[in-house]
Amino acid sequence: MLADSSHEPAAMRSRWMSVLAKSSVDDLDAMWTGSDRDIAVVWLRKPQVGLVMVRGRAGATGNPFNLGEMTVTRCSLRYENGIVGHGYVQGRNRRQAELAARLDALLQQPNRQSELLATVIEPLHQRQVARRMERSRKAASTKIEFFTMVRGENA
Repeated sequence: MLADSSHEPAAMRSRWMSVLAKSSVDDLDAMWTGSDRDIAVVWLRKPQVGLVMVRGRAGATGNPFNLGEMTVTRCSLRYENGIVGHGYVQGRNRRQAELAARLDALLQQPNRQSELLATVIEPLHQRQVARRMERSRKAASTKIEFFTMVRGENA
């Protein structure tokens, strides 16, 4: 899915950034192996924790309203070749944001992109899909169906 080169570069980057942001730090650590992990970087913004306002819309089309605040960790770094990577993750995990930023920078390199899409991003995406299906299955098993019995006097 993500390795399809027919997508424009911005759309592909948006997809892998989404996968990286939704992956746990344990999954990122487990999936990304190799010598790239310890390449020196120049920090543009070290991992820092902050808040963002989450907005919603009534019925998905109504007027926007402030739903509440969410904790986010972000960082930016640059490799020696000048490529900049960004990491934005929900929560307070600085290591997760750093791994996401490192992978983002590496995925922007054309000579590494297809390899990392196949060995890191696609398996992470498949794990997320499996977890979502499992949650849906568990929620569906608790579904209760209500019905109304018609009495004879309401003819």
